[in-house]
Amino acid sequence: MTSPHWLAKARHGRDYVDLIFRAGNGLCEVDDCWFARAHDHELLGMPVKLCAPEEMIWMKAYIMERERFDGADIAHLLVTCGDKLDWPHLVRRFGPDWRVLLSHLVLFGYTYPSEQGRIPGSVMDELIGRLRKESPGQEQVCRGTLLSRKQYLVDVEKWGFRDARLEKRVHMDSEDIAQWTKASAKDEKEPDTAALKQ
Repeated sequence: MTSPHWLAKARHGRDYVDLIFRAGNGLCEVDDCWFARAHDHELLGMPVKLCAPEEMIWMKAYIMERERFDGADIAHLLVTCGDKLDWPHLVRRFGPDWRVLLSHLVLFGYTYPSEQGRIPGSVMDELIGRLRKESPGQEQVCRGTLLSRKQYLVDVEKWGFRDARLEKRVHMDSEDIAQWTKASAKDEKEPDTAALKQ
């Protein structure tokens, strides 16, 4: 297991394939619904199942790193198939994280003002209605760690916020969190100082 809470790799010589069974933040578990809702296609002469766009949107919605933000992927899915999505299913997928979905829908309207009709008004009404009714939480928690593994560390390490990655619904323990955070340092590239000197 490369990362026990979300990723395994199968290798044969120089070739490998990633086996993703959950998002890196410990959410969006690949469950039976992923396969039941997958689309049958053919790729290189072989029958394959392609992930349903609702599941793709759900998993990508949480990727808001400094070096990687999948919001454009979501906007492209919405502009190409928003009018065909199973919106009740998508809203259910986000569960308590419906604000993440709402944020992407607001950005979609900004990105494509002429295409806002692809998002059902009833979905926007429901999510904005939830926003209006929501009262401030009592618990001092930072959910930013579900969006970025590094950018909200100060909140949980120094400012006293509880790390949302430790909630029961998130499939991570403190060891997984440490490994996931450490991996973010590997993803960052050092600046090319030789190029800067020229």
